[in-house]
Amino acid sequence: MIKVSGTDLKAIQDLGENIEMVLKDVKGTRSVYAERVSGGYFVDIKLKREEAARYGLTVGDIQDVIQTAIGGMAVTTTVEGRERYPVNIRYQRELRNDVDRLRRILVPTMSGMQQIPLAQVADISLTSGPAMIRDEDGLLSGYVYIDVTGRDIGGYVDDARKAVMEKVKVPPGYALSWSGQYEFQVRAKERMKIVLPVVFLTIFIVLYMTFGSFAEALIVIVATAYAMSGGLVLQYWLGYNFSVAVWVGYITVYGVAVMTGVMMMVFLNDALKEKMKDGRQPTMQDIYDATIEGSVMRLRPKLMTVATTMIGLIPIMWSSGVGADVMKPIAAPIIGGMVTSTIQVLIITPVIFIMMKERALRKGKLK
Repeated sequence: MIKVSGTDLKAIQDLGENIEMVLKDVKGTRSVYAERVSGGYFVDIKLKREEAARYGLTVGDIQDVIQTAIGGMAVTTTVEGRERYPVNIRYQRELRNDVDRLRRILVPTMSGMQQIPLAQVADISLTSGPAMIRDEDGLLSGYVYIDVTGRDIGGYVDDARKAVMEKVKVPPGYALSWSGQYEFQVRAKERMKIVLPVVFLTIFIVLYMTFGSFAEALIVIVATAYAMSGGLVLQYWLGYNFSVAVWVGYITVYGVAVMTGVMMMVFLNDALKEKMKDGRQPTMQDIYDATIEGSVMRLRPKLMTVATTMIGLIPIMWSSGVGADVMKPIAAPIIGGMVTSTIQVLIITPVIFIMMKERALRKGKLK
């Protein structure tokens, strides 16, 4: 949605219509509609003060008649047991449904003995004007509604903004602001720029405190990045664009992959320590055997984690009820990530563990 702000409603409408014509040709536009601000019709009653004075009428006297005859006035309240109902009076519809009949509404004079038509003390006409007036930040505004399909919101807005700048001349004193889902997405991205680095740094610190080794903490972090590749593949296959919901799914996958990766490293280290419990220097075969033993011990828990997650999330991909449009982009990266997370934890992490321990053994640092 685009907000067009300025000082004149007619100019705002013209500017919105120009933007509407330009955006129809932008790739990804399913529909675009600029508000027509002058689509309402109103009855204008302008009092003739001099004429009213000749009959001894005040402005308030005439307005009371107009309010009672046309708008309706509450004159009393009827009581029916415990119920209360207001009673309004006004002319019947056939006496007030066009301008000519309104002109014949009778206004009593001061004497009370004479009644004159409303047309003698007021000019009545039908005029067009804005059906609704929007006011934001002290300026009048109009909306251009856009429905996007087949593209991410950010990429579409970049192309649309460029097209508007090239083909639409914005007069001085008028401004365009891109709002709606795009505005929410921009805010979410700004938050993500702060949240994601803090989350990754916190996870790394926790891993370092757990293993007491910079190398092992880095292994878990780097290997976990591979777990997210399955989510990317499934997201591309399903045609989901990047959004806040998708990023939430990736954060979930990353958390699960880190957790299971940590457990795998703990089991591998424990298995290797078991080989070294008598204080002897381990051999290459000890490292291989410990890696296999630790991996086998983590096989069933990892498969159970993946199975329960998949069983819970796969039905969401066939859902079509309320909230499905949000849950599907969240579930897709998790489902795809669970597959590659299994490969990462059961294959990649043990292989990297062997490489790291072999290197430490050659340097004589494996204790």
